[in-house]
Amino acid sequence: MAAVFAPPRDVLSETSYTYVELVDGEVGSSMQLNTVAEWQTALAATNQASGTVTSVSVAPGDEVRAGSVLYSVNLRPVVVAAGATPVFRSLGRETKGSDVQQLQQLLTDLGFYSGAVDGEFGGRTEAAVKDWQDSLGVEDDGVVQPGDVVFVPTLPTRVTLDPELVFRGASLGGGEAAISALSAEPVFTIPVTASQAGSMPVGTAVEVQAPDGTVWAAEVAIQKPAEESGDQVDVVLHGVGGATICGAGCGALPAEGATRLLSKIVTQPTVTGVVAPSAALLSATDGTISVVDNEGERHEVSVVAAAKGMSVIDGATAGMRVRVPASGEEVAGGKP
Repeated sequence: MAAVFAPPRDVLSETSYTYVELVDGEVGSSMQLNTVAEWQTALAATNQASGTVTSVSVAPGDEVRAGSVLYSVNLRPVVVAAGATPVFRSLGRETKGSDVQQLQQLLTDLGFYSGAVDGEFGGRTEAAVKDWQDSLGVEDDGVVQPGDVVFVPTLPTRVTLDPELVFRGASLGGGEAAISALSAEPVFTIPVTASQAGSMPVGTAVEVQAPDGTVWAAEVAIQKPAEESGDQVDVVLHGVGGATICGAGCGALPAEGATRLLSKIVTQPTVTGVVAPSAALLSATDGTISVVDNEGERHEVSVVAAAKGMSVIDGATAGMRVRVPASGEEVAGGKP
């Protein structure tokens, strides 16, 4: 049995090719998807007022501060204040405790009280309560009823009232879980397929278009399987450098329901330099990459960035004509 050996093929000489001219340009890649923004809520306080709701002073998502009126019951305002102890009794002369201390802090913040915030309801506290009551247009008897104040963990905060419980004309008996606080900022999520998630690793830049047309900067924080489908992935975003995504514009997002915002996912940041078709790059077994010019000379290069079939390279100059396998059509970046 005889074996015949042929000389190795010269790929460059046997492969049909054309020339393209390297040019100065830029390479980048992005895709557009919808980001879903949604506030998270948690119960902040219960209502202790009894009677008929005569007015509602806050809309869902409004930011409230110490002394803000949330709603009125029987024409008596219900005011919000900061504190960990919930309302559970009337506060008047001789009462003591953390709830009194929280009331004193409210009166201090509003400018009605300048005494010690010590949790002891004395004459100075009573005088401050009367001045405060007078400013609210209610009887200035110096006694704070359980329904007059609701204490929430922190202020300022964004709140929402349960629309099925608190509305003008609603009847309240006390104890309703009616007041919720919104999260510090909405949760921003991009629902994608598993293949799309592969091009969005942690740290990928995302430009979220705000309702007013401005752009909010974000980046991919984590990826997690979507609850609805095992084939879907939720890409969760966070702000850049510890900042919130929406900043001062968070109030433009509705407090109830999800908001869809068109977003640009930057899968390859734009890089400028000498641009070559990726098909012109030849890889050697030792890992080096090169291009071949129109005289057959190899030039070792390095790839700075690549996207959509084009690469920014170092090691070659604009104007050089390099070989590209022929496709029967004009090649992007130059003429055959």
